[in-house]
Amino acid sequence: MKHLPLLLILSLCIARIEAQEKTELIADAGHPGAAISPTMWGIFFEDINMAADGGIYAELVKNRSFEFANPLMGWKEHSDKAGDGSVLVLNRSGEKPANPRFIRVTHFTDGAYGLSNEGFRGMGIKKDDLYHFSVWDHVPAGSPVSLRLELVTPDGQKIGGATLKPSAGAGWKKDTVSFTASVTEPKASLCVWIEGRGSIDMDMVSLFPQDTWKQRPGGLRADLVQLLADMRPGFIRFPGGCIVEGRDLTNRYQWKKTVGNVEDRQLIINRWNTEFSHRLTPDYYQSFGLGFFEYFQLAEDIGAEPLPILNCGMACQFNTAEVVPTDDLAPYIQDALDLVEFANGPVSSNWGALRAAMGHPEPFHLKLMGVGNEQWGPQYVERYKIFAKAIKTRYPEIRLVNSTGPNPEGQMFDFLSDTLRKLHADIVDEHYYRDPEWFLNNAGRYDHYDRNGPRIFAGEYAAQSKAVVSPENKNNWLCALSEAAYMTGLERNADLVNMASYAPLFAHVEGWQWTPDLIWYDNLRSYGTPDYYVQKLYANNKGTAVVSLTREGQALEGKDSLYGSSCFDGKTHELILKLVNTGSTEQTPSILLAGVKKVASKGSVTVLKNALDKTNSLDRPMDVSPIQEEIACKGKKLHPVLAPHSFSVIRIRIG
Repeated sequence: MKHLPLLLILSLCIARIEAQEKTELIADAGHPGAAISPTMWGIFFEDINMAADGGIYAELVKNRSFEFANPLMGWKEHSDKAGDGSVLVLNRSGEKPANPRFIRVTHFTDGAYGLSNEGFRGMGIKKDDLYHFSVWDHVPAGSPVSLRLELVTPDGQKIGGATLKPSAGAGWKKDTVSFTASVTEPKASLCVWIEGRGSIDMDMVSLFPQDTWKQRPGGLRADLVQLLADMRPGFIRFPGGCIVEGRDLTNRYQWKKTVGNVEDRQLIINRWNTEFSHRLTPDYYQSFGLGFFEYFQLAEDIGAEPLPILNCGMACQFNTAEVVPTDDLAPYIQDALDLVEFANGPVSSNWGALRAAMGHPEPFHLKLMGVGNEQWGPQYVERYKIFAKAIKTRYPEIRLVNSTGPNPEGQMFDFLSDTLRKLHADIVDEHYYRDPEWFLNNAGRYDHYDRNGPRIFAGEYAAQSKAVVSPENKNNWLCALSEAAYMTGLERNADLVNMASYAPLFAHVEGWQWTPDLIWYDNLRSYGTPDYYVQKLYANNKGTAVVSLTREGQALEGKDSLYGSSCFDGKTHELILKLVNTGSTEQTPSILLAGVKKVASKGSVTVLKNALDKTNSLDRPMDVSPIQEEIACKGKKLHPVLAPHSFSVIRIRIG
């Protein structure tokens, strides 16, 4: 080029600049479009992967009420050479049908004798933290026994304890004692030694940390709830998932058995305990210490709309496919009607009074309810119609979420999607567990959906690095990046898509059945995956209205590996741009902010990027995490630098 005349060189440069200008991105910032629902980005909770007991529910004692199929699973007898005693399991089903079993421990000698509990893959104990022990007990008159409590490490070191002297006499009572731990230990166990010759009846043997969410007694694990609160979710769907259905109808989730006094809630086996041969978990049960009251309370705490899902008279169709005849649906429908009363009813109502007695006289303001989980076929439709008629007649303001089955396409999906549309359903729930390529290829899925039909809930989705249900699936950056690209299409179509949530939410590193998952933890630590940070960035940058973002008049749906969406935040008067570069080379688009009078000279850009196979871990929790920087705006144009394989969120004030 050095031999060309200067004038020609300048003209070639200008031509190149003009060519770049023709392919610039245009954000029509002065003309916000469809409103974005406050529920747009939320979370999905299911008790899978030890998400409740052993996870967010902070109880440290496993099988505290001796109701497992093996009544002493999780417990072991201990004694020294001089100690001797016995444990007898008794059943009082006539007196307490929901919690019939208790143990009678008898100490025969002056030596040491007692029981130890292993917890959920051990007990996570923190140095200098306070722990509260409680037990329901009955000590016969003339039986001078006391309980010596010890927290011990796997090698037998004592790291905390206390002595509890139950009073003898008629009737059961709850006794408590507290103590401080001297050492941090992820794999502690609790020893309950019987001192003095005699016997004691025990039930609901419990140990909770003081450090729960909001310091609530018997509450939730604070670090896990904080990760949820940090997402600022618009809703929380609970309690599942296939948990709602059960392997059979006996094993289904029944919300009325999860409220009231904790000691009166009826434990059942967790349907995931033997679901996968590669991850058998025979000690996986549901104590329901985390029940529907606690779910509603959690939703309120983190500012999310509650979305309970109820059984519609159908068990899991992948398992037994058991159904209740439509003539026998009355109890199931009554459960739905009573749930609305429990959540919203006055304290003078039957179920509103129970809510008040549990400590929440104000209503929970329930607006959404799901009918069935992941059902399909004509048998679901006929049951949905009966539920919808009953609920809408009594509570027309409740919006119903309805299943389109487990797949995002195919005959089953098409049948339900078309049928529910004709029935004028409120919201249809679509699920997609697919490989990253599917997510990249389907960013425009909702561009041409009928706007006169039901609203869309992307209720369960996660990119699978290996294959659906494979134990080798990883929460790597490739999966998270493909989800970020797909979510630009959800945001762009926010007039139709009102809700979306990744699934599953939680997984214990030693107790999981399904992967990938959004948040992982052990007994003391937790971390967000790359997928978590994608979800968090979307939810923290939700905006209030969609803004058109185009290149040459077309949406950014993967051409030249670029995906994008934008929105306006009416609260902060900021334009929010979400840009995903799935390619292996850097991109430097020019973005014109059209239709506005003023643009701030500086904004912020938050970037997620890394190698495609990169994951986070307990030891390296922040390897894939957001980095925030400033970005300059010249006139009404932005010139971001989009790194290879990156997700960027830009915020800039406009006027």
